[in-house]
Amino acid sequence: MFRPLRLRSSADPPAQEIESPAIMSHLFETDLSGKTVAITGASRGIGAETAMLFAQSGAKVALLARSGADLKNVANSIGEGARAYPCDLGEIGKIAPLFDEIKAELGHIDILINNGALIAPIARMGEADLQAWDNLMRVNVTGLFATTQACLPDMVARGAGTVINISSGAAKHAYEGWSAYCASKAAVAMLTQSLDLEYRDAGIRALGLSPGTVATQMQRDIRASGMNPVSQIDWADHITPHWVARALLWMTTSEADGHLGQDISLRDPTLRSKLGLV
Repeated sequence: MFRPLRLRSSADPPAQEIESPAIMSHLFETDLSGKTVAITGASRGIGAETAMLFAQSGAKVALLARSGADLKNVANSIGEGARAYPCDLGEIGKIAPLFDEIKAELGHIDILINNGALIAPIARMGEADLQAWDNLMRVNVTGLFATTQACLPDMVARGAGTVINISSGAAKHAYEGWSAYCASKAAVAMLTQSLDLEYRDAGIRALGLSPGTVATQMQRDIRASGMNPVSQIDWADHITPHWVARALLWMTTSEADGHLGQDISLRDPTLRSKLGLV
């Protein structure tokens, strides 16, 4: 039986993780055999959980993240069909060659999950470090654009491909201390719409997922900052990364085609019900 990875310290109370067995069974029937999936930010949290679940569904998974040691641990825990590709999304010039390497080793990429992102700097605009602000935008926006661009030619040539961008409620609402993160997620939402506008007719499925607050290291960093109301949310009110992975798996299917070009919110009770998450 598949058991999701857990990122939780002994001091953390359980996050939300109730699932309907009937829907879980349905999702396990999603067959990704013969598919190659590239996942950024795959060394922990949402990315690691997604890699585990997609591999369980038959996919070959290319794991990308800065932390080489953690990334290899995730790949080793998955086993055959998983490969670790350490990279920094801020090093834009290295992304296309890396994706060429992935395609040479695992075959063409069918699904791209753009999950990797930074939250720092968390600071008011007059106090934020400009270099850190610029680095976040380079990773969260330009890096995402570069990974997408690296996958597009093959996807268009085949007339098929799915690109899912992890969005955020911060794309639509400003939060104190998050000027960089909010601006980057607003840009990501617009890139999702642009990709859909330009390439839906070529067979490309572009979607965004706004997961809400998730029990990951990012939320620990936010809590430690003490900045804005998000830092005060009780840990037990965060959802688990496994919920997000399940939503992403569903989004790879035609059942999600009514949401192409849009950001889907995992806070939506209708979607949670559809996925068997309560």
